[in-house]
Parts: sequence; C-alpha cells; structure tokens
Amino acid sequence: MEAVVEELPVILQAFGLTVRLAALSALISLVWGTVLATMRVSPLPVLRWAGALYVNVLRNTPLTLVIVFCGLGLGTVMDVRFSADDLSVNSFWLSTLGLSAYTAAFVCEVIRSGINTVPLGQAEAARSLGLTFPQTLRLVILPQAMRAVVAPLGTLLNALIKNTTVAAAIGVAEAALRMKNLFDAHGDAVIPLFLGFAAGFVILTLPLNLAFGWLAGRLAVVR
Repeated sequence: MEAVVEELPVILQAFGLTVRLAALSALISLVWGTVLATMRVSPLPVLRWAGALYVNVLRNTPLTLVIVFCGLGLGTVMDVRFSADDLSVNSFWLSTLGLSAYTAAFVCEVIRSGINTVPLGQAEAARSLGLTFPQTLRLVILPQAMRAVVAPLGTLLNALIKNTTVAAAIGVAEAALRMKNLFDAHGDAVIPLFLGFAAGFVILTLPLNLAFGWLAGRLAVVR
C-alpha cells in the first residue's frame, strides 16, 4: 500500500480528469441524444431515417474505433484542433467528442423508449388544442418521458464513467493510462495499485447508482 499512498496525488489527479471527461461527455450526449430521439419520432421520414442511421451505426461500432477515429482521423488527418500547441487539450476534447457521439446513440434509444411510455391520447389531445409537433414534444411528451427514464440514464452515466478508460488509446491521462504508467514504475506493487484504482471507480459509480435509484422512485410517473 506504500505505492498507493506515495502516488495518491497522481491517482487523484487522474480521477479528476476522468470525472471532467465523463461530466462533459454526459452533458453533450444528453443534449445530442435528445435531438436524435426527437428526430426518430419526427413526422418527417428523412429525419427518422437519418436518426435511425446514426443510432444503428454508432451502436454497432466498437467504442475503441470511435475514439481512435477521433484521435487519428479528426486530430491527425483532418487536423481538427482545440489548442494550437497543447496536445493533451486536443486529446481531451477529441475523446470527449468520441464519447459523446457514441453515448448519444444509447441516450437516444433510452429517451425514445420513455416517449413510447406516454399514452398516445395525450399527444392527440395536445394536437387538438392547436399545439405543433415541437410544442407537443417539448411541453407534454418529453417532461413525462424524462421522468420515466431516470434509472436507465443513470445506468448509462455509470457506463460512461467506465468507458472513459478507452480514452487512454489516444493518450488522455485519465485513470486507466495513469494506472498503466504506475504499473511500469512500481512493478512490485501492481496488486495494491490495481485495487486502489478499482476502489476509485467504485467510489465514483456506486453513489450514482444509489442516487439515480432514489431519484427514479421520487420522479416515477403514476399512470
């Protein structure tokens, strides 16, 4: 355990980066996933097809390929930059983009399932009152749908936190990459370091599971 105590500042810094990466990706994927869900239930066929194509492609593509595409395809080949001279900033934002694009496909399907739980009669009643499709979705459907999918969204957030480890593939110094580097530096303390990082992920994800479970119970829609 001496290695864990000695490297504790490095471990905490790594998990701080993991939290920032997960939080930004969660926010972006929630917004983009909601847009995709809106497209998938849109009365316009072209929007439904575009949304379905995006979701099916991203859901069936390994996350590692998405992250590597963002790092090499966008970052190296297309020269997409978020900082002129700081590679770590570029890697961070490119991995955020990849995680957000990937997770949004799953967020879309979760929200779409929530939309399907709302009785069709409510949408028909809203339309009969003169509300447009966007107004019906924003004022009637989505508020109820979001309450119905709190628990699944919490599960996706937990999965996203663990998926941040894939960002190590393009050099983001989050928990997984830091752990590998510490294994190389402390070859005689692999097991304590592994347990320390595992405990860090449990500390991040377990309270979220409990919080979202409680929140889902409080916000459940009684029908």
